[in-house]
Amino acid sequence: MNSQYIEQAMKVMPDKQLLVNMVSKRVRQLMAGSRPLIETETRMGLADIALLEIANNHIAIMTESTLAPEPAVA
Repeated sequence: MNSQYIEQAMKVMPDKQLLVNMVSKRVRQLMAGSRPLIETETRMGLADIALLEIANNHIAIMTESTLAPEPAVA
C-alpha cells in the first residue's frame, strides 16, 4: 500500500478502524469482479484502488441515519 494513499484516505475517514473495514470490504468487492470507480494506473494494488476511491469520496459509509426512512404503513 502506498503511504500517500493512506494519508489521503485518512483525511476523509480519520477513524482508522472504519478505514480498515472500508478498504477490506472494497478489496473483496474488487476481487469478486467489481470495476474500480477511479482511473487506475498499471501495477496498482487493490488496496491502493480502494484507498483512492475513499480519498476521492467515491465510497462512503451508510448508517441508519443516512438511509431513507421506511414508508409508514396505514
